[in-house]
Amino acid sequence: MGLLSLAIWTPVFFGAVLLALGRDDQARMVRWIALIGALAGLAVTLPLYSGFDTATSAMQFVEKAPWIDRFNVNYHLGIDGISFWFVLLTAFITVIVIIASWESITERVNQYMAAFLILSGLMIGVFAALDGILFYTFFEATLIPMYLIIGVWGGPNKIYAAFKFFLYTLLGSLLMLIALIFLYTQSGGSFDILTWHKLPLSSLAQTLLFFAFFAAFAVKVPMWPVHTWLPDVHVEAPTGGSAVLAAIMLKLGAYGFLRFSMPIAPDAAHQWSWLMIGLSLIAVVYVGLVAMVQQDMKKLVAYSSVAHMGFVTLGFFIFNDIGVAGGIIQMIAHGFTSAAMFLCIGVLYDRMHSRQIASYGGVVNTMPNFTAFALLFAMANSGLPATAGFVGEWMVILGSVRANFWVAATAATSLILSASFTLWMFKRVYLGPVGNDHVRQLTDINSREFLMLALLAVAVLAMGIYPKPYTDIMNASVVDFLKHVATSKL
Repeated sequence: MGLLSLAIWTPVFFGAVLLALGRDDQARMVRWIALIGALAGLAVTLPLYSGFDTATSAMQFVEKAPWIDRFNVNYHLGIDGISFWFVLLTAFITVIVIIASWESITERVNQYMAAFLILSGLMIGVFAALDGILFYTFFEATLIPMYLIIGVWGGPNKIYAAFKFFLYTLLGSLLMLIALIFLYTQSGGSFDILTWHKLPLSSLAQTLLFFAFFAAFAVKVPMWPVHTWLPDVHVEAPTGGSAVLAAIMLKLGAYGFLRFSMPIAPDAAHQWSWLMIGLSLIAVVYVGLVAMVQQDMKKLVAYSSVAHMGFVTLGFFIFNDIGVAGGIIQMIAHGFTSAAMFLCIGVLYDRMHSRQIASYGGVVNTMPNFTAFALLFAMANSGLPATAGFVGEWMVILGSVRANFWVAATAATSLILSASFTLWMFKRVYLGPVGNDHVRQLTDINSREFLMLALLAVAVLAMGIYPKPYTDIMNASVVDFLKHVATSKL
């Protein structure tokens, strides 16, 4: 079995074991099996880093085997510099989420842990798939464990949020399926994604394909105005669900633009870039303003995610190397910072059972160690230099300046808005005198919570201080990607 297959099926295997063995009276054993499974899933991805060739843009670690012979569907896997980091990020965040859920989940523990492990494998499958039907299968299958995570372990309105999440994302995906079938017929019976990249397509066909893929991927990112499902889902989802949703699942949509929309329909991508840039800027500015008036911490960070993902799509559609690379870096950085922000909210919620900003005040007086971590992550969310949050946004703004000064100037307001709503929340929750008796009785983070937050803190600082390893791996693939989308296929 190849490395990518191991990365996909190792967590899925451990998830299946938990479903078969675990019961609530064996919760301790279940948690340890889940952690071992997550660590094993991360361990099998590490050889990908040591064996990756940064000098080529070709797909690496390729695996191919027939799956459905009649329709020429293959189990075809491979990664390049664009998809590489998302495989490692998914495996890393899964370990963090298992640690985060150690004590907070007390019912159906085996099913909860199994859902996350299976979801981890399916998301890695999305990033590694090179066959259209295989991609679609993984892409849709991720909905099932996340739907269950929200609907079973979520808040008071969990059923409403789970249905909204499922229906929003499923509707767009049906249009993508039609597009995949059309490409199958146009290519003479092939579901190979790299073959589709070379197809000569008419202007009308490219436009229709672009918007069919847009329907699937824009909802997933989510872009404005199809973002309204995200705050509801985040508020109702358990802490681990929010962390994985923000850190990884939103990236599936942005990744789809790079793997499908832009290389398959490059002329349409250029033609409609003004629309994509416009929607991205609305997300950056308008949704940033919406975040400033939120009273629920989870809603504030959810809207913050929409604004930060606006930077990703902006970077892609300005069509220069630093912009595209910046968008990919922003995806990875947002994976670290958004997961950290939601997990910090989870730490407070486990103690106070409230996400309302007004319920807190002066947390630093009773939880100084935790507040130090929260401050770092708040600064990263604000785009402070030397943190992961700065690198991608700076690269996208720099790329935007090359394309259009006014686009760059508008995008740069995000740095002000992000600092405004993040630090406003931090001030009211953590600083000042103790707000009430509940805050006075809070206890600081334990060793498990310290480990969870420390791992994310190291990731945030390492990427912010020395981002070169990230850019080195993606450079060749980004250059080749831009050459491809610059060539007309009419």
